[in-house]
Amino acid sequence: MATELPPRLFVTGTDTGVGKSYVAALLTVGLEASYWKPVQSGADADADWVQRVTGLPTERILPETYCLRAPLSPHEAARREGVQIEMSRFALPKQERLIVEGAGGVMVPLNDRHLMVDLMVALGLPVLVVARSELGTINHTLLTLDQLRRRGCPLLGVVVNGPSNPANCQAIAHYGEVPVLAAIDRRVELAPAKVRALFVRYFGRHG
Repeated sequence: MATELPPRLFVTGTDTGVGKSYVAALLTVGLEASYWKPVQSGADADADWVQRVTGLPTERILPETYCLRAPLSPHEAARREGVQIEMSRFALPKQERLIVEGAGGVMVPLNDRHLMVDLMVALGLPVLVVARSELGTINHTLLTLDQLRRRGCPLLGVVVNGPSNPANCQAIAHYGEVPVLAAIDRRVELAPAKVRALFVRYFGRHG
């Protein structure tokens, strides 16, 4: 790939369910990084899934700052548990190689004042956007890129995820004025024995 991947970055998405955890797993292994999801909503923790499909040791899977039970927007899941998500509690881990995964998209509420993009601004890491490949992705991706630029987030690029769709990749790169770093297919199941090879296939040898 033409764009070199930094050792620390934030993985966000155009929506929930677009494959952020899949991409984060590839990057964590490929860059020999640690994985951190600051806010988890839902009993099926993404950190557990990432560890299972990568085989990474526990010390490279960092604990969430907030781990909420209900599979809802963080602000609502927290409200139901009587928890207040406080921005001051988020401390960027010291690891030199780190993949941070957001919850949902950039405009997901964390509390009555702050959105996921506020956390991204506070952490100050380069941002990689995961987008679907299917119909509708151009609009969702351009809106996400626009919001990130408005807030001054350093944009690394976009990963398009799903069945091959070169036309959508070209449109995102052209109208979004951003590199499409990889077009991957998360229908290929991850397993510890093949994650590194998939990283190399999609991203090249950055690590």
